[in-house]
Amino acid sequence: QVQLVESGGGLVQAGGSLRLSCAASGRTFSGYHMGWFRQAPGKEREFVASITWSGRNTNYADSVKGRFTISRDNAKNTVYLQMNSLKPEDTAVYYCAADRFGVRVTSSTSYDYWGQGTQVTVSS
Repeated sequence: QVQLVESGGGLVQAGGSLRLSCAASGRTFSGYHMGWFRQAPGKEREFVASITWSGRNTNYADSVKGRFTISRDNAKNTVYLQMNSLKPEDTAVYYCAADRFGVRVTSSTSYDYWGQGTQVTVSS
């Protein structure tokens, strides 16, 4: 089992920044690929970003490319999502997730463990 706890969400004006953190406990964190997803009201959960277990490779949704950065610190069992130039359409609950195999990192069905989510609200 891997337990994931997100933090860092909040209310920010358009153009602002937030950094989300996801702290992991349980099984060896460094063995998991990690992803961030988000879900806005009335919409399906969508992929935001992923990072391989080593941190060498990252992947981003087109909608956040160039604005968001995913990173991880395996010594701290934590993955981060730095969000810059935020837009109102980024408003959603953001979830981190852990994937043992990293085969289809953009698909939520590939992930084995999920956090409870943290709310991000961007005002215009």
